[in-house]
Amino acid sequence: MTQELPGISADEIDRVARPLEEAATLPPAAYIRDDVFALETDRVFRKSWLPLARVDQVAKPGDFLSMDLLGQPVMIVHGQDGEIRVMSRTCLHRAAQVAEGNGNRKLFTCPYHSWSYDTAGQLVRAPLMEGAGDFAEADCRLPQVRTEIWQGFILANFDPDAAPFAPQVKTFETYFETFRLADMVVVRTLEYDSDWNWKVLVENFMEAYHHIGVHQETFEPAYHARDSRVPDNDGSWSILHMPAAHAELPPGLPPVEGLEDWQARDLFASVLYPHFLLGIQGSVVTWYQVFPESAGKLKLKIHICVPGAYAAFEGFDQIADEICHMVDAIHQEDIGANDTVWKGLNAPMTRQGRLSPLEKAIWQYNNWWLGKMAPEDGA
Repeated sequence: MTQELPGISADEIDRVARPLEEAATLPPAAYIRDDVFALETDRVFRKSWLPLARVDQVAKPGDFLSMDLLGQPVMIVHGQDGEIRVMSRTCLHRAAQVAEGNGNRKLFTCPYHSWSYDTAGQLVRAPLMEGAGDFAEADCRLPQVRTEIWQGFILANFDPDAAPFAPQVKTFETYFETFRLADMVVVRTLEYDSDWNWKVLVENFMEAYHHIGVHQETFEPAYHARDSRVPDNDGSWSILHMPAAHAELPPGLPPVEGLEDWQARDLFASVLYPHFLLGIQGSVVTWYQVFPESAGKLKLKIHICVPGAYAAFEGFDQIADEICHMVDAIHQEDIGANDTVWKGLNAPMTRQGRLSPLEKAIWQYNNWWLGKMAPEDGA
């Protein structure tokens, strides 16, 4: 293990793997080293199911959404045949991109030499290729990425041998069954460029301990840090349950029908490993979509989701804007916290710290990470 994780000693790994009451954080090298990030990319990201979009974001045949995923330009396309696919958007001719941004098309035509592909990725037109031996348009199709739809989320996995996603998270799905995640639609999106390691964001998201310092006037009065709790997990997710400090329902949209009072009032933060982050309360889901770019950089999109029918409510736009403002205000507080953590992780005197029992989700996560970062043969 030590040889396979640069800069991390066996003693440091042992301190992470101890029981929660004795456990330490990951060492700084797990966050700041580029060679550790390269191993993460190969052993974690490229073998994990990564959420790319909601179905409602590509609702109609021809709808597409493009992005870069682990250095691979891809597009999520709702095909004319009704299938949703994730595929390369790099032309098979000279590697230009056949699409940028989002929109609706029947054909994706490369701007370089006008090769055109249909919504299933099949090449249908390659002008002036007469005389090219053994070339046939029918033999050319944009490479596809394994795709699965779960609770309205479109996920992709570069590993052809990866186990299906849904069976791995059945317990998680049952936990949030009454929230009807599949009915949610994206109504607002916030975007941030962040100069820290992606795990700094995940760890901050998954503990309420910092409410007493970072969110003294926002979250702490509503969700006391001392009351937070984390259920045991099955190794593929963590859930942070933050009971509400008051009996009143939060203002804004009515909760999803069928929720019990505590479900409508309490706040839940969750991570489906490695970095599929969902904040859930009442009728609002905040999906933190994480795009790690290097050891010290990530892009973040925070999508605000509500039940589709709620968008027709009178005054919905104003309520959605208020939710958006609140989410941004909370995240601005977290940005300040993550900035100072990142500065400390890069300081030469920084060592592992002890975890609080309130940081059980981080302990669960860190041990999952160590397991995934180990070489497959266990050597």
